[in-house]
Amino acid sequence: MNNASAPTAVRFTSRLLDGGGKVQSSSTLPLHTDEHVVGVRKVVREHALDMKLSLVEQTKLVTAASELARNTIKYGGGGMVLAQTLSDGVRHGLRLVFADDGPGIADIAQALRDGYTSGGGLGLGLGGAKRLVDEFDIDSRSGEGTAVAITKWKK
Repeated sequence: MNNASAPTAVRFTSRLLDGGGKVQSSSTLPLHTDEHVVGVRKVVREHALDMKLSLVEQTKLVTAASELARNTIKYGGGGMVLAQTLSDGVRHGLRLVFADDGPGIADIAQALRDGYTSGGGLGLGLGGAKRLVDEFDIDSRSGEGTAVAITKWKK
């Protein structure tokens, strides 16, 4: 899943980039161009199919991943996504961490509110992505960067 033509590392050190005991496999993809967003969508759909998610759950996960990938490029100046397959012994899941070295999110609570936008969009991005997945977390520091983690579990 690594793409050697673009860097996948970011300098921003976030607690969200640390794995956990549930991680089965891990890989990274760069996020700098629209083609990278297409690649992320493809990889996420493949994982969702492997997990045997329903079509609705696949669509939710791919939509959330696409929104966060675009945000990483537009607001963070590009970065990477860490994809981790998870298992806790009972259920299987996919965790995606989108990370960048951008300016950070000054007010996370405000950024999660529907209608808030700093880029002229509809303001449904972060809050919408949060509603589409089972777990959602943000780590952002002004002037350092942002990491957003989402997890979808097979139910």
